[in-house]
Amino acid sequence: MKILIIEDNEQIVKVLTRYLNEAGYETDVVYDGKDALPYFDCFPVDFILLDIMLPHVNGFEICKKIREKSTVPIIMITAKSEDADQILGLEIGADDYIIKPFSPKEVLYRIKAIMRRIDFEKESLVKQLSLGSLHLLLESRQATVRDKEIRLTKKEFELLVLFAQYPHKVFTRDNLLDAVWGYDYYGDSRTVDSHIKRLRAKLKKAGVEDCKIETVWGEGYRIEEYS
Repeated sequence: MKILIIEDNEQIVKVLTRYLNEAGYETDVVYDGKDALPYFDCFPVDFILLDIMLPHVNGFEICKKIREKSTVPIIMITAKSEDADQILGLEIGADDYIIKPFSPKEVLYRIKAIMRRIDFEKESLVKQLSLGSLHLLLESRQATVRDKEIRLTKKEFELLVLFAQYPHKVFTRDNLLDAVWGYDYYGDSRTVDSHIKRLRAKLKKAGVEDCKIETVWGEGYRIEEYS
């Protein structure tokens, strides 16, 4: 995923690019407001971090112009804490805002939260998921096997949906905490382990034999389907 940083403070840019690159994102930088729209028109990006106070063209104007042509996620970065600025940014199409000074970890969590929401909105168009004899009805939040319902808690169902969406993919405990409990959850990874344990027991009791949540030692969990 490519993130465009539109920011004139070189120290902030340096910290953000290093942190985001280490997290696996590709980054590019525009330092001047007048260069932001020409760059956006010429190069594809997946996410934008947009400072409000920029030389020549401010972030509000850039955000409005981008929203005329694209739904790319935008987080506005502001040195001001006034509610009016934050509200204006959201009204003209920003997905979120963050106030200076901030930690790069907070920025990363905000990016992940927005991308999870976008992924969920896309996936919500799908009405059901299947894995072997297991069927997940997303609108009614029901899990069934051979037309019999498996009684699951909200978190157990969300874990199962995530696994079913990405069979064979290994999720670390932190991945699962972020995706199901949210980036602002301050519990520990034992929460994931206890939910997985209960979920496995319920699937076994329901007679699900053709798919299984496996432990990948030293990494996390994945679901596998067996013919």
